[in-house]
This record gives sequence, C-alpha cells and structure tokens, in this order.
Amino acid sequence: MQAGSKSDARPTRGRVVMLVDNGVHGDSRVQKAARSAADAGWDVVLLGIRNARSETDNWRIGGAEVRLLRVPKPLHRLPRDYRRSLRRPLAYASTTEAAYRVQEIKAWQADLYERRVRARALGGGLPTAVGQVAQLPSRATATALARWVRFRSGETRRLRRSQADPEALFTRLPVRIWQGLLGNRSWRRLDPGLWDFELAFRSALDELKPDIIHANDFRMLGIGARAALRARAAGRNTKLVWDAHEFVGGITGRADNPRWLPAQIAYTAEYAAYPDAVVTVSDTLADLLQETHALPERPAVVLNAPMAPPAEADGDVPDLRALCGVDAATPLLVYSGAVNPSRGCQIMVEALPELPDVHVAFVTMNPNGDNQFSEALRERAVELGVADRVHLLPYVMHWQVVPFLSGADAGVIPIHHKPNHELALITKFLEYSHARLPIVVSDVKTMAQTARATGQGEVFTAEDLADYARAVRAVLADPERYRAAYDKPGLLEAWTWEAQARILDEVYRSLLGTATAGGARPPSARRAEDDDRAFAGTSG
Repeated sequence: MQAGSKSDARPTRGRVVMLVDNGVHGDSRVQKAARSAADAGWDVVLLGIRNARSETDNWRIGGAEVRLLRVPKPLHRLPRDYRRSLRRPLAYASTTEAAYRVQEIKAWQADLYERRVRARALGGGLPTAVGQVAQLPSRATATALARWVRFRSGETRRLRRSQADPEALFTRLPVRIWQGLLGNRSWRRLDPGLWDFELAFRSALDELKPDIIHANDFRMLGIGARAALRARAAGRNTKLVWDAHEFVGGITGRADNPRWLPAQIAYTAEYAAYPDAVVTVSDTLADLLQETHALPERPAVVLNAPMAPPAEADGDVPDLRALCGVDAATPLLVYSGAVNPSRGCQIMVEALPELPDVHVAFVTMNPNGDNQFSEALRERAVELGVADRVHLLPYVMHWQVVPFLSGADAGVIPIHHKPNHELALITKFLEYSHARLPIVVSDVKTMAQTARATGQGEVFTAEDLADYARAVRAVLADPERYRAAYDKPGLLEAWTWEAQARILDEVYRSLLGTATAGGARPPSARRAEDDDRAFAGTSG
C-alpha cells in the first residue's frame, strides 16, 4: 500500500487521520471513534505513540488501521538538567553528575581502606607502618574532597527543590518574562519538548494526505493545525477536528516542572483558533471551551459512552466475581479505570474495616501503564488487615466492560475536587449506568447533579470517609431502588456510543460539505497574519 493511497479498495467517504498521544490500548474513546468512523464508510488511519510496552506497531480496530510511531524526546530534557544555575553556582550541573562524584569519592576511600587492611592482614610490621604513613596525604585529601563533594551535592539538591517550587522568584520570573515577550507562543521556550511530537508525526501525517485530521486532546491539536496548514499550502482543503477531552487550564501541573502547565495552556490557546470543528465530552466543558477560546459556535458534545459489542467480538466475557473469588451473596463494589491519588480510590480501601464482608475490585491493571498506585492500594490493604477483600484486576476489552462490571453490586467514583473532575460524565459513570449498577459518587458537580436527578446513586462528600461509608451502606441496603432509575425511557439509549457516533459522523459530513460544524472558526475568517505566523513556527 502506498502511503498516500486509500487503505483498502472499497469506496470511502474520505480519509480521516486520527492523532492520539498514547499507545491506543486502554483509550476506549479513541478506539470507539476509529471503529465507528470506519464502519460509517470513512477510511480511517489512527496514529499513536509506540512505547516500551507496545507489542506491535500496526494493527486494525475493525476497519480502521492503527499505526504507532516512535517519538524520540531529546527536547523533553529541561535545560536545568544539564546547565549550571546562578541561583547556586557551586551546585553540579546535573543530579547525575552529583551522584557520580559522590560515588567516585566513596570508591576512592574504599580503595584506600582496602590497602590498609590488606597490609595488616599480610603481617604488619615496619613496612605496614611506613605504608600507612605514606597514605596519610591521600587519606586527608580524600576526606577533604568528600566533604566538598557532599556540600556541592547538597547544593544540587537544594537547587532542584527551588527550581521545582512554583512560588520561588527565579522560577516565576522566567515564565512571566516569556509570557510577556511571546504571549501564546511562549510554550516554545517553556516546553520545547512539544516539538518532539511534531517532528515524529509530521512526515507520516503528510504522506497520508487526509481529508480530515481528528486531533485528540490538546497535545495533538498543534500537530493537526500545522499539518492542515501545510496541506492547504499544497492545495488540499484538509479539515481539522479538535476532540477536547479535558480543560487544559484545569489540569494539575507537574510538581517537578512549574513551567509545564503554563506551556500547555499557551500551546492550546495558540492553536485553538485553527480547528474547523471542535467536539468535546460534556455540555459543561463545551460552554467553558467556547468562552475560554472565543469559539464562534458551541462545540458538539460526544459523550464517551459504551458501545455495543462489534461483530467480531468474542462472546465470552470474564466473570468479575469468579476473578475475585466471591459468590453472588458477597457485597462487591467495583472501580474501573486509572488509579492515582486524585481519583480517590484509597478511600475504598480505608473504609473496609467499617464495612464488614464488603469486597472491592479495582479494574485498573493497565498493560500500557505504571501500576504503582494500584500496588500502593494493595499495600495499604495489607496494613489494614483487609487484603483478602481487595482485588486488583486487569482491564478487559472495551466492549466487554459493561457486562463485566454488571457482576458487582455497585460502582464507585470517589474522585476528588479538581477543575476537570467537575466538568463531565466520565467514562466509568456511563459504563456503570449501562451495567445497571447503583453508583456511589463523590460530590463533583456534573456527576453529582446527574446522580441526584436520575436517582441512580448516592452522593457523598469527597474525601469524607464516614460519608462514603454511609453512601455505600445506603446502596447495598436497597439496590433495586437505584437500579429502577435505568428503566426511565430514553435514558440509557442516549448514553450509547452508537448515538454519539452519529454526532461525530455529522461533524465529519458537515466539514466536507458547505456548512461549518459546531465550535469551528471558518478558515476564511482567520487573519492572514495568523496563518503566516503558524507557518513560521513550523519552519523554526
């Protein structure tokens, strides 16, 4: 197959190239979007990122082709990792050098000690005494250098702490300077590592000659925008869709790099004007994106809802209770999805001493990810003496999620209050709903409002152990009361991927017709200097 040709011989409605900044496995929204677009007659190629756990670079999801690209990341290295700083001029240039010097001195001192004990072991006497005297200058030098190296190593640690402190003057000042000088272009100085993704994707993307570029989330937005500009310069009317999964301004920054979040915000703001259509995951986020980025129209909302099993799906679904080793009478709570401190999963373990006989299952062991937080839950369960009631399970195929989860008595969403947590009905909320599970959810805005309005679950105060235990007891005492909410006509039908796929298909069709889809700024409405500036950015 030639790179620029259609991926199969059948007629298609146009080529859609989807971009995602992960290894595709575990990203159900991206997989469902690719599969459903291909089923609707689009020629779909999904470009993702190969990582150390990727088993293959190329496979198919239904009629969609997946290609994983290698992304070298030399620009991800922060300048502080290899440059000296005037903040602490005696610090080493890097923590690697500091560690090397400390170990080097320790090795020298160990060698000197070995010589002394060897001489004593061989009989001592006058030669040993003379050797020990002769070694005194070396020992004194090693001791003095060890103190000097330890001091410089300490200076290096103190420097790193100050560089990671977002409130430190010399951390804030460069960010403010670059923001003042470059505005939204400041990400080029604050996080040049974003160029690593551009350099990895651009050739593959250009060779595919897409009709539509579907950029998932903010990191792929700039890549898609620059590719669309290059295509238009070459005479092709390529359209760009931005699929905004979250609000960048609400993301938690990186503790070790205060420059990272301001860079992502600036990057997104620079390229938010370029999509021909914007779609997102909730009504609340759609309103926020329109307001923040001055979108002339409200983005289309495509919920990350469950999909029906595809035709080729294996009919055998793993049994949740069998994997946990519990019978049908055992109260079983389930949490499905990624685990990290802000997801609040620890409360499910901490509450077990207050909930006798209750078991919890975490469907979270991701073959593409680091499972350290999941293992921390297991360790805490051991400390509390409830390890036999905590079960860590692997992910299942995305079309198996709903029947798999239906074996539980209730689904739990214990997330903490973070800006992005307030904005959407997240994937697991909709999956629990289709599994007809009573839901125990923290009082984050959108999900709490929905659960209260439908009556499908209990809301508890986030991070409040006693209130969480109350909510669990309530749903376990009368689960049918909450399950009855799912009998409301039209509720679950609207929360299906098939319904959402029709919305996305309409966005695609509108772009290749004469109308402008929701959330889009028509290319003709953009200032010419904006396009000129973007071209200059791609060549630098």
